[in-house]
Amino acid sequence: MSATAIAEPTAEVRAATRAVYLAFIGAGFTMASWATRIPQVRDELGLNPSRLGLVLLAIAAGSIVSLVLAGQIVARFGSRRTVTAMAGLLLVALSAVGIGYPYGVAPVVVGLFFFGFANGAWDVAMNVQGAVVERRLGKAIMPRFHAGYSVGTVAGALAGAAAVALHLPVTAHLVVSAVMVGVVVILAVRNFAPDEADPQAGGDQGGGGLRRTLATWREPRTLLIGAFVLAFAFAEGAGIDWISISVIDGYGAPATIGTLAFAVFLAAMTVGRWFGPALLDRYGRVVVVRGLAVISLAGLMLFVFGPDTSTAFAGALLWGLGASLGFPVGMSAAADEPAMAPARVSVVASIGYCAFLGGPPLVGFLGDHVTVLKALTAVAVLLAVAAAVAGNLRPVPATTSDLTNSERF
Repeated sequence: MSATAIAEPTAEVRAATRAVYLAFIGAGFTMASWATRIPQVRDELGLNPSRLGLVLLAIAAGSIVSLVLAGQIVARFGSRRTVTAMAGLLLVALSAVGIGYPYGVAPVVVGLFFFGFANGAWDVAMNVQGAVVERRLGKAIMPRFHAGYSVGTVAGALAGAAAVALHLPVTAHLVVSAVMVGVVVILAVRNFAPDEADPQAGGDQGGGGLRRTLATWREPRTLLIGAFVLAFAFAEGAGIDWISISVIDGYGAPATIGTLAFAVFLAAMTVGRWFGPALLDRYGRVVVVRGLAVISLAGLMLFVFGPDTSTAFAGALLWGLGASLGFPVGMSAAADEPAMAPARVSVVASIGYCAFLGGPPLVGFLGDHVTVLKALTAVAVLLAVAAAVAGNLRPVPATTSDLTNSERF
């Protein structure tokens, strides 16, 4: 760790750390708030699994469009202003879904597209800021930021379960969630630390920055990290989108039980992300994520082929625990070199979010033929891919003067 990083005011770093946690928590809370109401929206609109998959595709489509642009957006406007703007957009988009769903599919699709767009740029910006804080602290903390996302999803899932049990209207639930998160995050991110500019790119303004961003799409390591993140994002996204419905439809459980199974999955991811940094510091990225891929695969098989809801809950727990570190470790690997972090995080996130683009319709179409529960076995193939390419996560030395303990994690 350099003298510059050591001299950073402790109060400023702590404030930035808290702000990053709140950004992750807010993103997770809103995503889970929407996910817990998917069964009710599906029933209101009369959607079968394949049509529901296409509706969910709107989130991924918005995210992909946003992620392609996110490297340039974050480099030009900074992570603080990007998250601020996207929090405002998300507030409007999720409220539009809640207000519009009784009127048909069209307002839901439009609202979900902009919901996904806001999430995409927000995701890149908060990961870039997380990497800044991680380097200034000099220790692995990115998985804990993503644990903050999981804390948000657990809180959102439990709030959603309560809303379902109390028969709270979908509109009231989604609008209140959107407004609450939007206001809190907009206020919190004022404490983000200054982004680390690339001295050779002039802040990535203009064509030079665009050429640099495009060049990252030809880097083998970056692309393979993207493939790794895609696989784990598919495992995570399939759980978020389909666990509740699988338990309800596949095991004949009531809606509240399905939502609680979803909460167990998210809680397991939170535990893995909170305690994962110690394993990463001790054993390194590659060994840890390969082991977790095996755990996630075992949980998936137990969830799909178990005899009753108790084994489904156990499977959801192992599935979530195993899937916990893939996305955050991939983000840290993409951000190993600070000067290229915005561009590389954007590329890796763009590839990873293709899982959210292709995942819902793939599971939905398979679900029409073999049930949604059995369709989830498609996750196993990508987990095997993740284990195969995990060697590319080995850290590379930072090229700037702020090299820290990141070589260890």
